[in-house]
Amino acid sequence: MLAAERHRRIVAEISRLKFVTTDELTTMLGVSPETVRRDLVLLERRGELTRVHGGATAAGSPVGEEASFSERSGTFAEEKQAIGRAAAALVEPHQTIVLDVGTTSLEVARALPMDHTGVIATPSLLVAAEVVTRPRVEVLVSGGRLRGGDLACSNAQAVDFFSDLRADAVFLGSGGIAPYGLTDFHLDEVATKRAMLANASRRYVLADSSKFGRTAAHRVCELSGFDTLITDKPCPSELQTALDQAGGSVIVA
Repeated sequence: MLAAERHRRIVAEISRLKFVTTDELTTMLGVSPETVRRDLVLLERRGELTRVHGGATAAGSPVGEEASFSERSGTFAEEKQAIGRAAAALVEPHQTIVLDVGTTSLEVARALPMDHTGVIATPSLLVAAEVVTRPRVEVLVSGGRLRGGDLACSNAQAVDFFSDLRADAVFLGSGGIAPYGLTDFHLDEVATKRAMLANASRRYVLADSSKFGRTAAHRVCELSGFDTLITDKPCPSELQTALDQAGGSVIVA
């Protein structure tokens, strides 16, 4: 296949799906991953797509850096509190729960009653500091390399920790959610999130409505990679349709 034809098919596929992975393009085009990566670099230079970790999105998709923790704490505060309360209401006594990093995960921790009994595992020192005030909660912290702001732990140590932990439920933070999947801003933390999802009986994603249609730089999973989205507003029709097709449900706080 000539390069021009490959480029035409890549752009057409991204226009149709909004996001495609390098592996999907490799299979579709019958070429090596290296060839696909070179094609994506060239097409991005032409302004025909935007490269992200693991593939590419349509040109103009909102990909950027995450705001600071203090800035995020002050935005959508009421919505995040409502999501936190809705998520905390799903937690039953004596369960083992995983709470991810982020401002909304912290609201889940704050919403847990003071007499809650159970095990809370987290990569977040902020979440750990909140739930440790519950005298009947056992708190497990993954360890690993610490990122400032969110005080989030990551690296192989964190991945191994969650790979060895079987949880009743995980509540995962998000950088963005769109029909092509869940994305995040921090590459080191993607592997940790995937380990959390792989080892939990119930998988919840926390995302206020500002995350709808947003694309962070690194893909965590497809929409079929979790069970339920907890948010503050009904999803846009395109995202809701994609969630329905993936077999997911939505809780609107």
